[in-house]
Amino acid sequence: MALSECKELLLIESKGVLTITLNRPEVRNAMNLAMVDELMQTFNAIADKPHIRIVVIKGADGNFCSGGDIKDMVNAMKKISDDDQDAIYDLNRIFGRMISLIDKAPQVVITLLEGAVLGGGFGLACISDIAIADSKCQFGLPETGLGLPPAQIAPFVVKRIGLTQARRLVLTGARFNGKEAKKLGVVHFTTKSEAKMQQLLQTQIKQIKHCAPDANRTTKELIHDVGEIEQESLLDKAARTFSKAVQSEEGREGTSAFIEKRPAYWVD
Repeated sequence: MALSECKELLLIESKGVLTITLNRPEVRNAMNLAMVDELMQTFNAIADKPHIRIVVIKGADGNFCSGGDIKDMVNAMKKISDDDQDAIYDLNRIFGRMISLIDKAPQVVITLLEGAVLGGGFGLACISDIAIADSKCQFGLPETGLGLPPAQIAPFVVKRIGLTQARRLVLTGARFNGKEAKKLGVVHFTTKSEAKMQQLLQTQIKQIKHCAPDANRTTKELIHDVGEIEQESLLDKAARTFSKAVQSEEGREGTSAFIEKRPAYWVD
């Protein structure tokens, strides 16, 4: 895949660093199927390119990513028929495959987090090797407020911050800023300005380039081998659970309320 072929991403390669900008600013860089597909194609294309040592993921116009595009899910619901009950499962599961692919990328993956870091965007933050956040970022897992489980994200959130904190976040949908994200272990560094963020990024890049390329790749693979038992089976089960939730009363109400910009019926 040529770097110029993407429509939902902006890709710039320079000196062994590939910068990926999620580029749907009109929806705070929410991930639609096209963006997910482009991310997968990009990471597959660079998997065997050792000259690309670092991947930086950021969002356009002051937001990282507000999660998955609800409109894709609504469209998937319209495709469901007696002969096809898996449209929502397929939609949800492909996101999990994308997260897994980036999680296991041989490159060092750095996320630059600003504005909204919600849902799927939170998931991307949790699988980055280094996460740098603006202190005023808004993190959260809003899925349960829509009547849905964070199906493909949950395993990665638990790995990142542990079961106890993950339970609180997914069962309350709580929002929190970059400073709290650092305390929880979601991010490694917080900054108060774009200039400071870029300065910190360059420091991390310099440190990474001090490490041997093959050693970094081998070490990252070794780290992922620890505890990697039946995760894909878990994500398959999560996608089935997600599909069932979308078609439930709560799922339909939650998505309708979101589209209609009104509170769902369970909101106090």
